[in-house]
Amino acid sequence: MNHITRRSFITNTALAAGSFALVSGTSSSAKVIGANNRLRIAVAGCNGRGKSHISGWLEQPNVEIAYLIDPDQAVLDKSLKALQEKTKGKYTTKGVTDVRKALEDPTLDAISIATPNHWHSLMTIWAAQAGKHVYVEKPMSHDVAEGRIVVEAQKKYGVVIQHGTQRRSDAKLAGLHEAIQAGKFGKLKISYGYCCKPRASIGFKPVGAPPSNLDWNLWRGPAKISQFHANLVHYNWHWFWATGNGDMNNQGTHQLDVARWALDTKQTHPTRVMALGGRFAWNDQGETPNTMFGIGEYPNGQYVFFNVRNVNYNGYVHQVENEYYFEDGGKIIKDQYYAKGSSKGEKLSLPPGKVTPGGNWGAFIAACRAGKPEMANGNALEAHNGSVLGHLMNNSYRLGKKVPFNAKAGRFGDNKDAAEHFLKLHAMMRDGVGVPENGAEYVVGPWLTFDPKTELHTGEFKNEANALLKDQNSPGFEIPSAAKV
Repeated sequence: MNHITRRSFITNTALAAGSFALVSGTSSSAKVIGANNRLRIAVAGCNGRGKSHISGWLEQPNVEIAYLIDPDQAVLDKSLKALQEKTKGKYTTKGVTDVRKALEDPTLDAISIATPNHWHSLMTIWAAQAGKHVYVEKPMSHDVAEGRIVVEAQKKYGVVIQHGTQRRSDAKLAGLHEAIQAGKFGKLKISYGYCCKPRASIGFKPVGAPPSNLDWNLWRGPAKISQFHANLVHYNWHWFWATGNGDMNNQGTHQLDVARWALDTKQTHPTRVMALGGRFAWNDQGETPNTMFGIGEYPNGQYVFFNVRNVNYNGYVHQVENEYYFEDGGKIIKDQYYAKGSSKGEKLSLPPGKVTPGGNWGAFIAACRAGKPEMANGNALEAHNGSVLGHLMNNSYRLGKKVPFNAKAGRFGDNKDAAEHFLKLHAMMRDGVGVPENGAEYVVGPWLTFDPKTELHTGEFKNEANALLKDQNSPGFEIPSAAKV
């Protein structure tokens, strides 16, 4: 296959979009698909989460999966065969390895992105430039800067962009957050998220040649990776910084987004962040932490705490959930409100909040048909704000220094709440996992200050931290600047 250069791709798609490109810049420029017209969507990334995308779109009325896209020809062929068996000739789906071939099609309405993280933003930007609506998996961005550029692309081209944070489609959760923001439980102090699900060691895979069925250049795309090893393809890329963001911005993106969603509505980004943790017990090839405690402090004094625990052990408490702590001592845990000093919870009974109905898949299709980006449950700006929180915590960790594994490792100043929750995590790792206090080490990140308006770090460590806000990209797969998007 002849690969299209990015320059020719933008030229071609601008021509294909026709008048769309000429009127871009407002929400009215979003493509409207009539209720009786079949919406044609492409799914990029057919393994793992991509299978859920395919199933989700198949459940939507009058939606056609026009393309499957994957750089692994074996995965693509298998996925096409399985889809054709399900659709039984209702329509024909094309298979391509390069997303740009699908985006050139002027009859394509939308793209659904389930690729590795390092591709999320660039595919979203390319799709917006081509006038296609986008459903993009979490996290929407692989770094802070490219997420902002996605937001600017959405503004310019007016397409619908919906984030793959399904809880944004939960009316019950939306109602809880509306009640919290209205002050029903008093002032929210700490919004706490957990991503505590067991994973395992990935071992070591030797560097070697990529398999013949994989277009390695397309798979790595914008990521600066010089060598192939089998721990990258097809899932364990999550645990390498060049391609993934660890569980903090993998599964954790869902709970991070929920945590930030509950804050006062004017809060965008934290002004201070820090994180500590480590990759304990596994002794493998992975780079990202399997244990982590992160803190984000917002301009109004509210906090987001986050806990990652992936190392399994006997008695391991699996937590993929959120908790809320209020200034008066009350708290909400597992859908029950506990007044200050009370050990007896009161079951919450609240009216549903405002979401676009239809679940995450149906809400996206409805927004596309209406041509209204504001209907997306988890739009580009909310996706950016939620993803940035995780990126900043990760970046503190990446700038951290090793200290002895003990209860004194946390550096929280006079924040007693942070110390309390860290000590709970430490006890689990020490007593449950069995991490020894005489030889193991934590990585403790510095407190990083951040300007929510400029989206740049200030103060001590600003140079090192700002260097992590934007990844370097491979030639031919560069993220454009906001001015040139």
